[in-house]
Amino acid sequence: MRIGTPKELKNREYRVGLTPQGAQELIRSGHSVFVETGAGATVGFSDEIYESVGCTISASADELFENSDMIIKVKEPQPVEIARLEPRHTLFTYLHLAPDPEQTLGLLKSGATCIAYETVTDRFGRLPLLTPMSEVAGRLSIQAGAKYLEISNGGSGTLLGGVTGVAPGNVLVIGGGVAGRNAAEMAVGLGANVTILDRSLDRLRELDIIFGGRARCLYSTSAAIETALQTADLVVGAVLLPGSEAPKVVSAEQIAMMKPGSVVVDIAIDQGGCFETSRPTTHDDPVYEIGGVIHYCVTNIPAAVARTSTIALSNATLPFAMALANKGTAEAIAADPHLAGGVNVADGKIVHPEIVAAMTGKI
Repeated sequence: MRIGTPKELKNREYRVGLTPQGAQELIRSGHSVFVETGAGATVGFSDEIYESVGCTISASADELFENSDMIIKVKEPQPVEIARLEPRHTLFTYLHLAPDPEQTLGLLKSGATCIAYETVTDRFGRLPLLTPMSEVAGRLSIQAGAKYLEISNGGSGTLLGGVTGVAPGNVLVIGGGVAGRNAAEMAVGLGANVTILDRSLDRLRELDIIFGGRARCLYSTSAAIETALQTADLVVGAVLLPGSEAPKVVSAEQIAMMKPGSVVVDIAIDQGGCFETSRPTTHDDPVYEIGGVIHYCVTNIPAAVARTSTIALSNATLPFAMALANKGTAEAIAADPHLAGGVNVADGKIVHPEIVAAMTGKI
């Protein structure tokens, strides 16, 4: 198979779909790999490194798409990239279609087979290609929150860990999945007072064991959220419904209950966000303020640590990319129901039930 990895176009998106090591594995299995010039330069993967393992460097994205059967990316394709897709292409990347009818329509018109990292499953029902970026986003959410709590960045001037004689800051994490757990681990490590809310009692039991009393793990209700919001310095929204638009678990009225200078970080913004007041932001312009509350809603949070994120993501996606390349897209999907769960769009149709539901009435 001919496999192409283009340079990402999203704001400050420096991750790349294939590392040189991943490309080398595909090449050793008999496939051809094309990499757009400069695609990995910012994270230390120069064109020369890719060439040294057998890749062909494409001078432009147009050339790369023309020469490739499968496109391996990181973020959702931008309109100019969607225009390059043809029915013969397999697109393997994050898509996050539920809140994005415009992208969905473009992919439908392309006729390409579009496989979303975030809906590929494993035999335990987990999301193995979302997990590494959820880990990164969860950890970065606390770093970002701590930064914007500083007075120079508009925050209340609260140090999450406190100091001798001064109480630590209060961190509320809504959602106890992979992202939420990692956010809580970082906050606990800083010495903050941490509360985790989740609606799965089994998950709350697991978190109780993991944190051993270092974080409060509570059942999530509107009343519990409202109570915690009133004293929170930093709130992390980490709620996920696989393939679906994120539920709005915090209303605008509840945000208004928070202290001036507090910060909210919406990790679920890729899926539409879990705060009613959330709207997508970029690394160039990451925050805005509503009612004295700072909102950080960057849609590609892991790009801030692009080298770590690239390697972690490639480690997870490579086995699936190998299966698609070795067997061909149709056979690989037929042979693996977990990979089939990643197929969102094919032959001009939406084929994932959650995306069908999300797009009802939108397109």
